[in-house]
Amino acid sequence: MTTLPFPLAEEPETAAREAGRLLFAGPVDFVKGVVAMPGLPPADRLEVCFAGRSNVGKSSLINALTGRKSLARASNTPGRTQEINYFALGEERYLVDLPGYGYAEAPLPIVEKWQRLLKSYLAGRQTLRRAFVLVDTRHGVKPVDDEIMQLLDRSAVTFQVVMTKADKVSRAERMAILDQVRGALAKHPAAYPELVVTSSEKGDGIETLRAIIATLE
Repeated sequence: MTTLPFPLAEEPETAAREAGRLLFAGPVDFVKGVVAMPGLPPADRLEVCFAGRSNVGKSSLINALTGRKSLARASNTPGRTQEINYFALGEERYLVDLPGYGYAEAPLPIVEKWQRLLKSYLAGRQTLRRAFVLVDTRHGVKPVDDEIMQLLDRSAVTFQVVMTKADKVSRAERMAILDQVRGALAKHPAAYPELVVTSSEKGDGIETLRAIIATLE
C-alpha cells in the first residue's frame, strides 16, 4: 500500500489528548495586540501562530479550540484586523493570531506595513515553534497562500496546514482538494508532513489540534 505524502494527522493518543484538553480547559486570556516588534510580549514561553487568508475561518477555529465563543473576534469586514494578537494559554503557551491576508481592498500602505511586521516576526521570534496555515477546504491552496508558505520557508519556520470548513464540502470534493493541497505543499521544505482537517461547527479535528499544540517542545 502506497503511503500518501502529507497524510492526515492521526487521532491523538490518550496522554496527548488529555494534555490538549487540560491546556485549553485552563485560563485563556487576551494579552495584547501588537503593531510593531518592540511591542511583543517577553519571549518567555513557547508559542504557536495561526495564519490564513481573510474569511478562512481563523477566528472561528481559535474560538472552537479555546471553547470561548468570542475570544477571537470574527469581523464581517475581511482584512480589518491589522494587529498580531497574543493570547496566553495559562503559563505554558502563547497562541498568536496573525492578521488575515489576501484581502484586495485593504489599503496598500496597510498591506505593506503588515507584510514588514510579519516578516520581522517570523524571522525574529525564537520561541515560535510552529505556524499553522489555514486553508479553506472549499478552495484549496491559492497563490496568496503559497506566498505565505514561501515566506515561512525563507524564515525556516515549520508550518502545518490546517484545513478549515471541512463540513462544507462532500467527501469526494474534499479528497480532490486534499490532493491539490498535497501537490502544493510538496514545493515547501518548511511544511510539516501531516495535515489536520477541521470543522469549527462540527468540532472535527479540534482535539487533534489541541493535542499537537500541547505536546510541542
